[in-house]
Amino acid sequence: MRMRIRNMIMGIAVSIVLISLVAPRAIGAQTEPDARVGGDVRGKMIFAKHCAGCHGPQGTGEGYMMLGPDPANLTSPSTTHKSDATLLRTIHEGKPNMPSWKRLLSEEESRAVLDYIRTFRK
Repeated sequence: MRMRIRNMIMGIAVSIVLISLVAPRAIGAQTEPDARVGGDVRGKMIFAKHCAGCHGPQGTGEGYMMLGPDPANLTSPSTTHKSDATLLRTIHEGKPNMPSWKRLLSEEESRAVLDYIRTFRK
Protein backbone atom coordinates (compact mmCIF):
# COMPACT_ATOMS: atom_id res chain seq x y z
CA MET A 1 0.00 0.00 0.00
CA ARG A 2 2.77 2.45 0.90
CA MET A 3 4.54 1.69 -2.38
CA ARG A 4 1.34 2.41 -4.28
CA ILE A 5 0.85 5.78 -2.54
CA ARG A 6 4.51 6.64 -3.08
CA ASN A 7 4.25 5.83 -6.80
CA MET A 8 1.10 7.91 -7.09
CA ILE A 9 2.76 10.89 -5.37
CA MET A 10 5.82 10.55 -7.62
CA GLY A 11 3.56 10.44 -10.68
CA ILE A 12 1.78 13.60 -9.60
CA ALA A 13 5.07 15.34 -8.87
CA VAL A 14 6.48 14.42 -12.28
CA SER A 15 3.28 15.62 -13.95
CA ILE A 16 3.47 18.97 -12.17
CA VAL A 17 7.10 19.42 -13.19
CA LEU A 18 6.34 18.56 -16.82
CA ILE A 19 3.36 20.92 -16.93
CA SER A 20 5.40 23.75 -15.42
CA LEU A 21 8.08 23.25 -18.07
CA VAL A 22 5.81 22.81 -21.09
CA ALA A 23 2.82 25.07 -20.36
CA PRO A 24 4.68 28.43 -20.42
CA ARG A 25 6.13 27.58 -23.81
CA ALA A 26 2.74 26.58 -25.17
CA ILE A 27 1.16 29.76 -23.80
CA GLY A 28 4.04 31.88 -25.09
CA ALA A 29 3.73 30.28 -28.50
CA GLN A 30 0.12 31.41 -28.64
CA THR A 31 0.57 34.96 -27.39
CA GLU A 32 4.00 36.07 -28.55
CA PRO A 33 4.08 37.77 -31.95
CA ASP A 34 6.03 35.78 -34.49
CA ALA A 35 8.03 37.55 -37.17
CA ARG A 36 6.57 35.12 -39.72
CA VAL A 37 3.00 36.20 -38.97
CA GLY A 38 1.47 38.77 -41.35
CA GLY A 39 1.76 42.44 -40.41
CA ASP A 40 -1.89 42.99 -39.47
CA VAL A 41 -2.03 39.88 -37.30
CA ARG A 42 1.35 40.58 -35.71
CA GLY A 43 0.43 44.21 -35.08
CA LYS A 44 -2.87 43.15 -33.55
CA MET A 45 -1.10 40.71 -31.22
CA ILE A 46 1.44 43.31 -30.11
CA PHE A 47 -1.31 45.92 -29.67
CA ALA A 48 -3.39 43.50 -27.58
CA LYS A 49 -0.41 42.71 -25.36
CA HIS A 50 1.05 46.20 -24.85
CA CYS A 51 -1.45 48.88 -25.91
CA ALA A 52 -5.03 47.71 -25.42
CA GLY A 53 -4.78 47.98 -21.64
CA CYS A 54 -4.93 51.77 -21.93
CA HIS A 55 -6.24 52.43 -25.44
CA GLY A 56 -8.90 49.70 -25.28
CA PRO A 57 -9.22 46.70 -27.58
CA GLN A 58 -10.69 48.82 -30.39
CA GLY A 59 -8.34 51.76 -29.82
CA THR A 60 -11.09 54.07 -28.58
CA GLY A 61 -9.24 55.09 -25.40
CA GLU A 62 -11.49 53.11 -23.08
CA GLY A 63 -8.84 50.97 -21.43
CA TYR A 64 -7.73 50.83 -17.83
CA MET A 65 -6.41 54.39 -17.72
CA MET A 66 -3.56 53.06 -15.56
CA LEU A 67 -1.11 55.83 -16.30
CA GLY A 68 -3.45 58.75 -16.07
CA PRO A 69 -6.61 60.16 -17.58
CA ASP A 70 -7.58 60.22 -21.20
CA PRO A 71 -5.59 57.64 -23.16
CA ALA A 72 -5.67 58.69 -26.82
CA ASN A 73 -8.63 57.61 -28.91
CA LEU A 74 -6.75 56.10 -31.84
CA THR A 75 -9.89 56.20 -34.01
CA SER A 76 -10.37 59.97 -33.68
CA PRO A 77 -9.47 62.36 -36.51
CA SER A 78 -6.87 64.03 -34.29
CA THR A 79 -4.94 60.74 -34.34
CA THR A 80 -5.84 59.35 -37.77
CA HIS A 81 -4.69 62.55 -39.48
CA LYS A 82 -1.23 62.40 -37.91
CA SER A 83 1.62 61.23 -40.11
CA ASP A 84 3.18 57.81 -39.74
CA ALA A 85 6.41 59.45 -38.60
CA THR A 86 4.62 61.33 -35.82
CA LEU A 87 2.79 58.25 -34.59
CA LEU A 88 5.93 56.10 -34.74
CA ARG A 89 7.78 58.74 -32.73
CA THR A 90 4.98 58.67 -30.14
CA ILE A 91 5.17 54.86 -29.92
CA HIS A 92 8.94 55.04 -29.68
CA GLU A 93 9.32 57.98 -27.26
CA GLY A 94 6.01 57.92 -25.39
CA LYS A 95 4.02 60.85 -24.01
CA PRO A 96 3.52 62.27 -20.49
CA ASN A 97 0.93 59.57 -19.66
CA MET A 98 2.28 56.93 -22.06
CA PRO A 99 5.48 54.95 -21.61
CA SER A 100 8.21 54.82 -24.20
CA TRP A 101 8.23 51.51 -26.05
CA LYS A 102 11.67 51.88 -27.66
CA ARG A 103 13.30 49.42 -25.27
CA LEU A 104 10.57 46.81 -25.60
CA LEU A 105 9.50 46.99 -29.26
CA SER A 106 11.75 46.83 -32.28
CA GLU A 107 11.27 49.24 -35.17
CA GLU A 108 9.58 46.41 -37.07
CA GLU A 109 7.19 45.72 -34.18
CA SER A 110 6.40 49.42 -33.80
CA ARG A 111 5.63 49.57 -37.54
CA ALA A 112 3.36 46.52 -37.21
CA VAL A 113 1.47 48.25 -34.37
CA LEU A 114 1.14 51.41 -36.47
CA ASP A 115 -0.14 49.38 -39.42
CA TYR A 116 -2.72 47.79 -37.14
CA ILE A 117 -3.73 51.17 -35.66
CA ARG A 118 -4.29 52.44 -39.20
CA THR A 119 -6.95 49.74 -39.69
CA PHE A 120 -9.11 51.42 -37.02
CA ARG A 121 -10.12 54.25 -39.36
CA LYS A 122 -11.29 51.93 -42.12
